[in-house]
Amino acid sequence: MMQTPTIERIGEQRSLVGESPVWHAHEQAWYWVDIPAKAIWRLDAAGALRSWTCHEMAACIAPAANGGFIAGMESGLFHLHLQDDGAVDQRLLAAPASLGAGMRFNDGRCDRQGRFWSGTMFMDMAAGKAIGELYRYAEDGLSAPIVSHLLTQNGLAFAPDGRTMYLSDSHPQSRQVWAFDYDVDAGVPSNQRPFIDMRQHPGRPDGAAVDADGCYWTCANDAGCLLRFTPAGQLDHTIALPMAKPSMCSFGGPGLENLLVTSIGAGQDPADAWAGATIMLRPGVRGLAETPYRD
Repeated sequence: MMQTPTIERIGEQRSLVGESPVWHAHEQAWYWVDIPAKAIWRLDAAGALRSWTCHEMAACIAPAANGGFIAGMESGLFHLHLQDDGAVDQRLLAAPASLGAGMRFNDGRCDRQGRFWSGTMFMDMAAGKAIGELYRYAEDGLSAPIVSHLLTQNGLAFAPDGRTMYLSDSHPQSRQVWAFDYDVDAGVPSNQRPFIDMRQHPGRPDGAAVDADGCYWTCANDAGCLLRFTPAGQLDHTIALPMAKPSMCSFGGPGLENLLVTSIGAGQDPADAWAGATIMLRPGVRGLAETPYRD
């Protein structure tokens, strides 16, 4: 039985839209982004925080095996190198033709083989434009759209054996999580099917992570909690959080026993000290090591 965990706040910084936390095993450090601030944050093993400023908004990052990060940004996918002076060396890798005005990449992560997956969205969520698409980027370049007609692409995650891919649409009009069969050799998902209908649960399905038991953790945006679902799609654990809008969670730290959770401060009550906070907790289960991007 998992116990109610102690929640630790990371620093006093408050993100406008904190997203994409990832544990960098080689550096023994955490990274995450603040999308509107164009910032990348780092927390090292000694507890020191520092940040870098990008040329444009970075919505998702993943460590690259050959150094730096791969990132989904406003104008495409980029290879980033963080410089000692706080600047970011930014090299364009690919950009889909459909990435038009008012759009950007959103959630992203690598599969268990090191291919990078990310999707696009129309930034004005109130417009309700279902023009987002999901892409794969690997050594053979950028794929054609794999999934289309997404409002707010989110929730990418992979089962421990890599043979199931998860994807959500966190827009209020959708609130769905799907599962796919995943061909680990070809990097191709198939058999899209409902996994979680979040209209039956509190909040919207934002960023996600899979633990060593194969359970899917989603940040219930607007509901202030983390929800853990079994591989059968059954809710089996809820953790209340001090912020209303948790945005993404990631396992890491020694033994992969810690969970870092980012949140959204934009549009929240300025008097709410937890809005936009980044927190750490130990949920009582272990996570899985993230595979770095391999080109």
